[in-house]
Amino acid sequence: MKLEIRHLTKIYGNGVKALDDLSIEINKGMFGLLGPNGAGKSTLMRTIATLQSADMGSVYFGEINVLENPMTLRRILGYLPQEFGVYPKTSAENLLDYFARLKGIHTRKERTEMIAEVLHLTNLYDVRKEHVDGYSGGMKQRFGIAHLLINNPQLIIVDEPTAGLDPAERQRFLNVLREIGNESVVVFSTHIVDDIRELCHDMAIINQGKLLQHTTPADAIAGIQGKVWTQTIERAEYEAYEGKYALLSAGYNPDNTMSIRVYAENKPAAPFQQAAPQLEDVYFAALKQL
Repeated sequence: MKLEIRHLTKIYGNGVKALDDLSIEINKGMFGLLGPNGAGKSTLMRTIATLQSADMGSVYFGEINVLENPMTLRRILGYLPQEFGVYPKTSAENLLDYFARLKGIHTRKERTEMIAEVLHLTNLYDVRKEHVDGYSGGMKQRFGIAHLLINNPQLIIVDEPTAGLDPAERQRFLNVLREIGNESVVVFSTHIVDDIRELCHDMAIINQGKLLQHTTPADAIAGIQGKVWTQTIERAEYEAYEGKYALLSAGYNPDNTMSIRVYAENKPAAPFQQAAPQLEDVYFAALKQL
């Protein structure tokens, strides 16, 4: 099955248009939704997950009209929000057993097998007797994946899951998502470009509720081949270069000079050298609508 989002619009009471006539189709596998904070990613995730309504548009998952039949979708949905709470003084094993009962798995043998499977998948089996509220941030995120997998979901929505994780926990978390990414439609939202590059075969960039680009990471990078240029400048020159060129990014060097990357169809000036394009360049070019 595929997820079809058609002309989705959401305007909040304060007049902010969080989603602006957004349409996109998402097929099975890992799909990355990339955008800055405030781009509308979480609004889109919550709408797909049936946690809020839209003002206009429709969402279909296969034959399911998501906005009109939310309970039908919830039976096959797994959702991991940016933040989620857990019951205090409850072990991972017992908490998953409770969630399995809520999801309609009434046979103890079936629950035990399913819980063991998801704990092994998320590398939490050895700490299954420990209280979840004592887990690290990364362990809690992996527990969230274990929770959403209990009902073998066909649609999985994961909203900004790696924000705040240390590098080791981030990698463990991404490895877990890789394991499940081939069997379901997985929508993975983030503002971290590396997450998309490492994990997703399909992606979209959104900002201010609008779809800016829908492509694959490889095609996106190929699309700006030969159009990214770099130069080392003095810090005092930065404002002048920013005003003159389509600046993509800039970073400091150890000697306090700056390396800048600009977008241009042709070589901007003699000191510039052509650079191999990166997904970050695609992202910044899309946000600036270059």
